[in-house]
Amino acid sequence: MNVSVDIAAERIVLDALGGVLSTVPADATIAIAYSGGLDSTVLLDAAVRVAGAARCVALHVHHGLSPNADRWLAHCEASALSLAARFDAEHVRVRRDNGESLEAAAREARYQALDAMCARNGAAVLWLAHHADDQAETVLLQLLRGAGVAGLAAMAPQRVDESSAVRRVRPFLPLLRAQLNRYAALRGLRWIEDESNADTRYARNALRHDVMPALSTRFPGYRDALARTARHAAAAQRLLDDLAQIDLRTVGRDEGVALSRKALTALDDARATNLMRVWIRTAALPTPSAARLADMLRQLRQARDGHGLSVMHGGACLRMYRDKIYWEQRAAQRVLRPTGQGEERRRNDAAKRDSAHAAVDAERPMGEAKRTERLAWSGQQVWHLAQWRGSVVFVPTTEDDAGPDTVAEALLASAPLFARARTGGERVQRMPGGAARTLKNLFQELGVPAWERDVPLIYVGEALLFVPRVGINGAAEQALSPSQRRGGRWRLEWREDLLIA
Repeated sequence: MNVSVDIAAERIVLDALGGVLSTVPADATIAIAYSGGLDSTVLLDAAVRVAGAARCVALHVHHGLSPNADRWLAHCEASALSLAARFDAEHVRVRRDNGESLEAAAREARYQALDAMCARNGAAVLWLAHHADDQAETVLLQLLRGAGVAGLAAMAPQRVDESSAVRRVRPFLPLLRAQLNRYAALRGLRWIEDESNADTRYARNALRHDVMPALSTRFPGYRDALARTARHAAAAQRLLDDLAQIDLRTVGRDEGVALSRKALTALDDARATNLMRVWIRTAALPTPSAARLADMLRQLRQARDGHGLSVMHGGACLRMYRDKIYWEQRAAQRVLRPTGQGEERRRNDAAKRDSAHAAVDAERPMGEAKRTERLAWSGQQVWHLAQWRGSVVFVPTTEDDAGPDTVAEALLASAPLFARARTGGERVQRMPGGAARTLKNLFQELGVPAWERDVPLIYVGEALLFVPRVGINGAAEQALSPSQRRGGRWRLEWREDLLIA
């Protein structure tokens, strides 16, 4: 046995962790993603040696995909406790949506569970056991899938995802699988073997067992070469993101919430799609495929009537009004779900509902099939109008708050209230005594897009009282006496539904 070689083999692993440990606040909790396999077993053992058991918590995700999953959980818990490290586990159900692979669905479920456990245990950082061989496989997979620069960047040494508050660190990324094997042998570690790792029906396994050995024979330095490719791609992606931010300052409107269609379509396709990709990401929407982005840009270039533009993506709708394009996320279509499902899955579910709503709305002329609703008002503060997916809210006001956006209580109680659909030609006074103008003109003046004009008109008796997005009709109180106007007053507000599922 060559003692110096063995010491060097251990030192390589321990030094890799020592380097990242220096970036973690003193006494902060370190979470270790612990599957029980070789790589994560080495990571947990070395982490305890470098950081101390008191700072380490081993996190295990039980996917339930293998008949041995319960045995793996028991092994992981016993191994963590034997090192005096804390242990936590989470059971997940792997669900595949929109044709995604089992590998992708399991990976998403795993990271969601790890994030939840990190939060539960107050972890400041999550260490993952990916190494140089994993990185090489990832780069090759992305190449074979035709991924762009972001995909070729593969796994970052460390990152903070938008959906996660904890920093994810891969300290073993420069190390080879063989080096981790050597460490495990020297330490006498025991680990589990996932039987699915031998199944070459999975793309990554096929590369690992059939392709990588051949590459290793003909191109011994392929791991380093592919790692350099990933670093070059990551640097290129950062430059593309910087370029998008520069373009956003020119093309963006309303502090980047909207884009100018004219300025966007003046860019060439590559630059415009790069800007849109970053803009969509900053809107907290899932990144669309290259084909989807190209289709969005095509529709924007061809659009002549902004009212007709309606592109659904990730639970939001791409709209255009007066040269501005923006993502409309109507409150009636926002959905809050319990934790445990991926953010992208939640948005995809919302997208399906949005598509259904859009199809119905596109076929139904404004006001069609909406019946008149009646309310005998006697102090109610909420009038829910399900047909319009919203509610009229009556807010009591003090005398000091009384203004043109309020209405006398005597008027609300003088006759039944009716909610009716627009029929055309309705006129409103924005201010008492002012000129009456058509709703169409007022909507245009106030910049209300056409698809937001399908609102209930609130009448008191036969007199138009309130129009959402416009306000109180100033002519409504003309028949009231001065004493009636001086009584209690109420502000009317329109609030769209927020569905909770």
